[in-house]
Amino acid sequence: MRLAELSGRSGVSTATIKYYLREGLLPPGRQVNATTAEYGEEHLRRLRLVRAMVQVGRLPVATVREVLGHVDDDSLGRTIRLGAALWALPQVPGPDADDEHVRAAREEADALLDTLGWSNAGLLTTISPAYRSLVVSVAAFRRLGYDWDAELLVSYARLMHRAAELDLDYVERQPSEAERVEAAVLGAILVEPMLQALHRLAQEEESARRYGFG
Repeated sequence: MRLAELSGRSGVSTATIKYYLREGLLPPGRQVNATTAEYGEEHLRRLRLVRAMVQVGRLPVATVREVLGHVDDDSLGRTIRLGAALWALPQVPGPDADDEHVRAAREEADALLDTLGWSNAGLLTTISPAYRSLVVSVAAFRRLGYDWDAELLVSYARLMHRAAELDLDYVERQPSEAERVEAAVLGAILVEPMLQALHRLAQEEESARRYGFG
């Protein structure tokens, strides 16, 4: 398809598509002559991925470029490829290592991983954004006097492990390796808000069951 058709099918203006091409977010089309290029279905799929990351995920263009670089890197194994793409997404700032609540939160997070037998996650605690985010959240609770600990977190973690199994079941149903990585990245951007929404709906339902509407 020509640029105008790509724009019409995607709902993205030609000016924005040209911008994505200049920024390296979209691969160049097949050059027909000096002024015309043709684009395929892979361009349409990538364009939709970029728009989801920019519009729904609200990611800056530089972050989108970094994530897509990992998505397209065939030299990486699947686990590293997925992890590198997901770790490029925005993360929480690192906690203050000298904060007593942070130290206590780290102890609880490490105890949690040990209880669950999550040895791979345990090996990555010094560099994992997810581990850092867990520590920051637990530390915030403890700072406010709510002693969230490994025992309390275990049930939540097991629920999330089941969610992760469902995530990867979906990823593995995709026909190509690139689409599997794309699906994992979209999962981080789109599935997490859906899980948050489902969590809140469940809280509303359970609250009404327990306490009524009065």
